[in-house]
Amino acid sequence: MTLAAPQTRNAHALITNDEFAAVAATVGSNNPDMSWMNAERIVDEALKFVATAARFPGGMRPSRTVDEGWHALILHTLVYAKLCTQLGRFVHHVPELPDPSRYKPGALDHTISKIRDAGFEVDMELWTGPLEGIPVAANCQHDNQCADGNCSATCRDDHPN
Repeated sequence: MTLAAPQTRNAHALITNDEFAAVAATVGSNNPDMSWMNAERIVDEALKFVATAARFPGGMRPSRTVDEGWHALILHTLVYAKLCTQLGRFVHHVPELPDPSRYKPGALDHTISKIRDAGFEVDMELWTGPLEGIPVAANCQHDNQCADGNCSATCRDDHPN
């Protein structure tokens, strides 16, 4: 008896090809010097992030590069709403300005681990610290307690829990 290897999930399949192309085009238009391949990679990682945050709420945060893809998904409100409905949970976005002094080394490890637990491969080049990786237009960084909408007392008071 042989055991089948676990199958890796395909994040791209969470939305249609046309939706994926539209979101990637938004990433590209926000980052004119970016290659189409990198725009697609960023959207793919954003889909993995949102799917994982819906499945494992609490302590999820994107890298600044992946956040660019999340922003593009959110701008496509019909796509994003349908995606979140399909995933069974709306994944909220709470923007915060980047602050390297607030960034905790290793803070992305929890998210990366959960993405793997959700059955996805991780494109590690896109999961770097706030001042590293592929340059993107996103001017946003997320505290570990807020990126998924589960805010702690350290987060903005005007965000509903």
